[in-house]
Amino acid sequence: LEEEQLLDGRYRLQEVPGGRVALPVLEEKLDRLRLPQEMPCGLVRIQNPVPSRAARRQTPAQKLRDELRRLLGESRSEELEHDVPRAWQRHGDMVLLSEDSFRSASWEKLGPMLWETVASALGARRLARRGRVLPDGMRSPSVTLLLGQDGWVEHVDNGIRYTFDVTKCMFSPGNITEKLRVASLPCSGEVLVDLYAGIGYFTLPYLVHAAAAFAHACEWNGHAVEALQRNLVLNGVQDRCRIHHGDSRQLELQDVADRVNLGLIPSSEEGWPVACRVLKKGTGGVLHIHHNVESLPTWGPPQTPILWAERGSLEEASSDRVTQYQSPTEDSRKETPAARIRPEWQRWAEDTAARIRELLAELHGQPWRTSILHIEAVKSYAPHVHHLVLDLECRPTLP
Repeated sequence: LEEEQLLDGRYRLQEVPGGRVALPVLEEKLDRLRLPQEMPCGLVRIQNPVPSRAARRQTPAQKLRDELRRLLGESRSEELEHDVPRAWQRHGDMVLLSEDSFRSASWEKLGPMLWETVASALGARRLARRGRVLPDGMRSPSVTLLLGQDGWVEHVDNGIRYTFDVTKCMFSPGNITEKLRVASLPCSGEVLVDLYAGIGYFTLPYLVHAAAAFAHACEWNGHAVEALQRNLVLNGVQDRCRIHHGDSRQLELQDVADRVNLGLIPSSEEGWPVACRVLKKGTGGVLHIHHNVESLPTWGPPQTPILWAERGSLEEASSDRVTQYQSPTEDSRKETPAARIRPEWQRWAEDTAARIRELLAELHGQPWRTSILHIEAVKSYAPHVHHLVLDLECRPTLP
């Protein structure tokens, strides 16, 4: 029993040259190993030991906890268990830990050994830890590099390559459903204006998969602009995009867009006048308006009609009804693939359509019509706050 407690369960016995067998012994417990004197033995370091069956079945989270228990000892690992992350983001060879990971002062005493252990357990070469988003108007991240010197990473979504510096730019994996939806829109031959392009979260799906003919990408964060330039080249679409570095509210473009993306939350309202100005005044187009909408909890049967629809293209949606597809929420609450439109979402969409219609009429001096094509629930930020996207068709009224 004593000898069994000294063995490293991550690896199995394996043959070594000379007809010998190597036992995987925990290095920190070598001084406790007692073998019969008549048994010849020696210390052998194996560079790539063979994992045991149990180790191969372990999840990364289980492996991380086992490694930390060996590093700390059972007594301390139990004490600090609540600081160990259960989820993280992976970007290439970097793992980005949550902001509450390893915050206790006791972890700091371990120094670089801690981060090397965590990286090894998670199969990473570099580690970083998120902080709170800075209130600088650019949603700049507060990220600390824990292991490694370079913050540039590469992430692949739906065949699109994104590169960015995690210490300078935000990346939201929770928006993948909207990126996939955008990629499926019929945009062949269209000109897109993306008022809040960032590193190209939506600009690239429009160009790479939705076949937009050209895109004007507006962004005021210089770090994001650098990443966007690299990403356009990475995906071979740099000749079909013009970057406008600066405040999109001061954008000088007008009368160019078939489609405008307003991907700013909690609200893109400040961009509505610009969006109306860049739409083609002769034919109009479609606005994709992002917004965080709060809804009240419902305790009984809905009092308003429930509208249902499966995901479809804009052309498949009629102009006088709302369609919506419920995407999985970040807090993992399960909902049906096609969920009902909540009354608050409907009211927000109708109010937005009316206000955009007024802006367009005032700008052009003639009536316009606005039609709600689709409401998309991207994710939830709280029990009753949802990130929504409204697809709004805007057309001038013919005399």
